Amino acid sequence: MSIITALKPQKNQKRVNVYVDGEFAFGVDLENLVKFGIKVEKEFSSEELNKIIHQAEFQKTFDKLLRFVMTRPRSTKEVNDWFKRKKVPEELHAKLIKRLEKLDLINDQAFAKWWIDQRIQFRKKGIRALKMELSQKGINREIIDQVLEDQNIDEAKMAKELLSKKAYKWERFDDQKKRQKQIEFLLRNGFDWEVVKKATGE
Repeated sequence: MSIITALKPQKNQKRVNVYVDGEFAFGVDLENLVKFGIKVEKEFSSEELNKIIHQAEFQKTFDKLLRFVMTRPRSTKEVNDWFKRKKVPEELHAKLIKRLEKLDLINDQAFAKWWIDQRIQFRKKGIRALKMELSQKGINREIIDQVLEDQNIDEAKMAKELLSKKAYKWERFDDQKKRQKQIEFLLRNGFDWEVVKKATGE
């Protein structure tokens, strides 16, 4: 058996450093400190301490993950990429994802809808570009197609609005050069050729 010999609050006041047999053993959040009844002079077996350490590590990782997913909606792929960057042990991945799903903080269909809404409102992109971006975010084709169908995007209207917004870019060109520049611009932004022709009067 091992004895808790000291508890020292960390700088953020939300976690506590736990000392076992006179040496630092692990950090734990306040919730698990209370849950496991951790206090000075209490004895724990090695098995019990390992369980506490595992749970404390999970909670610490989940708290960081929460900050990541709360800044904006995230796709499942983005979360898995975060696991890799932060070197999160693989045995925690499924449990962390499940906790996010339970809190409705990860949902690829909701993410796809949010992403498209953002593009339509703030940075207009053609459907071809939207599909590519969502695919790069790990969203499967069925979800992409379904969300795009539900959105019922008027791509031609969006292309014309984008040209109007960016009209200053081509003021110095003659009509032929201006149209060429507009066509290239819309194609780069993922609009299909038929949409481009309508928007530029080709």
